[in-house]
Amino acid sequence: MKSDEILKYCLENLDGTVLVNSWGERGIFYNPNNILKRGVYILTVKEKDGENDKSSNLDREGVYRINIGVKKKTFIDMFGEIPKRPSKGCIVNMEYDFTSINNIIPHPVYAWMSWICCLSPTEKTFNKLKPLIQEAYEYAKEKYKKKK
Repeated sequence: MKSDEILKYCLENLDGTVLVNSWGERGIFYNPNNILKRGVYILTVKEKDGENDKSSNLDREGVYRINIGVKKKTFIDMFGEIPKRPSKGCIVNMEYDFTSINNIIPHPVYAWMSWICCLSPTEKTFNKLKPLIQEAYEYAKEKYKKKK
């Protein structure tokens, strides 16, 4: 799958979402009628390494990372625990290969905030991500209600 297909899927299937380009990433935010400045994060797509995040080696041809913010319980159910926040410029202390393609794993930097990721998912893996994207969408709607 291409990253544009994932973003298109979200915009077409998650009401009230907008696409925002920021910090070298494209993000899907919940922000119906653009009431908030940005909205509430649902997911991002990162297509190149950044100054504070080179852990996935995204500068490889055709490699991108989808990042999804799920609930803490879901993260714990998937990976056993929430890691501690890493020092600036470092990655979380978890035993995962953050460069592996097509695997749903903790986010190398933001796992401490219950974020998960997948590098260049196939359509089959993306189908496994869809319920997690839906959860992130519902979670963003809950957060949005508190912010507006």
